[in-house]
Amino acid sequence: MTPGDGTGRRVLVTGGASGLGAALVSAFAARGDQVLATDLAEQAPEALPRGADYLRLDVTSDDDWAAALTRVEDAWGGLDVLVNNAGVAAGGRIDHLTLDDWRWITEINLFGVVRGCRTFTPLLKRQGSGYIVNTASAAGLIHPPTMSSYNAVKAAVVALSETLQHELAPYGVTTSVVCPSFFRTNLASSLSGSDPAVEASASRLINGSKLTADDIAAEVLKGMDRRRPVILTDRAGRSALRAKRWLRPLYDRTMRRMAEGVRRRVERSDPATKTSTTSTEKHV
Repeated sequence: MTPGDGTGRRVLVTGGASGLGAALVSAFAARGDQVLATDLAEQAPEALPRGADYLRLDVTSDDDWAAALTRVEDAWGGLDVLVNNAGVAAGGRIDHLTLDDWRWITEINLFGVVRGCRTFTPLLKRQGSGYIVNTASAAGLIHPPTMSSYNAVKAAVVALSETLQHELAPYGVTTSVVCPSFFRTNLASSLSGSDPAVEASASRLINGSKLTADDIAAEVLKGMDRRRPVILTDRAGRSALRAKRWLRPLYDRTMRRMAEGVRRRVERSDPATKTSTTSTEKHV
């Protein structure tokens, strides 16, 4: 079984019971791959496709990761593709997010990926082959205001993935990072933090997107087939990244306008939050 040939691969997907994870499980299974979907639920989802199995896996648990490794080795004798997809969403202004908010999202979105990579890298090295796919976000490459904790952990996943691209290549292991923009998914339901005014805006962006999880999953598999180190799944993300790289003044003005828009919305909803904005307005 050769990673990337599109047939008969052994694949583990975290966060595989819903959203992008479920779409990826279906997409891999449709190619004839053997898939182990993992998530927090005790029971397998009803919509689990033929060719897929299920295992409960909390990505913050070392014991659960060890059990997943044992399951893969016992059932398949190895693994071809590890997809570290499980994650949660968060938004909030820096002075409203608590340290507990930061710890929560870091433990799941960053250390969940780190645990997956650490657990399976020794196996992939012994095999001399394998493919690690880490789901980050366009927010790992471009950094809108009021999303500091989410931006930071997703940027860390991008950095981790780029590091592993080089570090594991001598062992025959490929690494890609997936960076989608907003798409319709249940991710909005995971929003948790101390700034509900900002989270409401994030929910509207997620639920208002025309893209579906299936659309994103199809682009992920195309990117894997082409061994793309960074898989940009949609036009919005590609355009924003080009603007940041080549049209930086325009990019900065756009981000400042977004921040100013948040300030005005918050002050309209709660006049008690109004503060002096002379410095901000001077730079917009």
